[in-house]
Amino acid sequence: MPLKHDRVVLVTGASRGVGKGIALALGKTGATVYVTGRSTREGDNPLPGTIYATAAEVSELGGKGIAIECDHSDDTQVRQLFERIQRESNRLDILVNNATAIPSGLTEPGPFWEKSLDMLDIMEVGTRSSYVASFYAGKIMADQKEGLIVNISSFGARCYMHGPAYGGGKAALDKFSSDMAVDFRPFNVACVSLWMGLVKTERTQQVFESEPEKYADMAATAETPEFGGRLIDALASSESLMDRSGKVWVAAELAEELGVTDVDGQQPPSHRAFLGGPAETNPAIIE
Repeated sequence: MPLKHDRVVLVTGASRGVGKGIALALGKTGATVYVTGRSTREGDNPLPGTIYATAAEVSELGGKGIAIECDHSDDTQVRQLFERIQRESNRLDILVNNATAIPSGLTEPGPFWEKSLDMLDIMEVGTRSSYVASFYAGKIMADQKEGLIVNISSFGARCYMHGPAYGGGKAALDKFSSDMAVDFRPFNVACVSLWMGLVKTERTQQVFESEPEKYADMAATAETPEFGGRLIDALASSESLMDRSGKVWVAAELAEELGVTDVDGQQPPSHRAFLGGPAETNPAIIE
């Protein structure tokens, strides 16, 4: 069964990038969208964007944007975040686990042992923080007997991309989705992983603009940050929502199945052919 349309949503890590785009797209549906992150003032991060700017844009687009400063490495702050959502809205329909630490040097070349152990930050804010957020969201959603948790994952869960810390963290998110879905199924709560493609985030745009001719083809087919939010809305509205629970979905492929296009009307391409597809999981329960 699809979720109700007057939705309460939490998007973690929504100051900029994919999280911001998802928040804006869901705001266009009229949803109440809580956005979290650590950027509260321009200049907090080398890239532009704050949680307050995102929340304001959500409201301008027809939703209700609510910014809450939250360090997702702090379990106490996360618990208080969900207590506030429950207190103010008395429900939570969609959780999008997007908050991720991007350690300095993550994308630099070289083997993992020549890089800082800070690469493991992505396991703290990214992997572990998604589990913690799902833990608190799960209590709310199980009680209300419906909900959707979306883990923003990556092709890096299957192919080499940025090294073992990144790949291991994304692979763990996919297994979280599979196993959490088993626990959630009796409560009519769905949990999925989404593999986004190349997304036109602020960071990616800087790369494109540094060498326009070199990256022209990639820029032409890259997904907008809003694409993920449009897809999540369609998934939440789908009669087959629970049938899709527990699986890893290539966003571009799921979008084609659900009839979702990007904001410019284009159908983003899947990268399965050269990056690989999700691994199959066995939902069987061993007592």
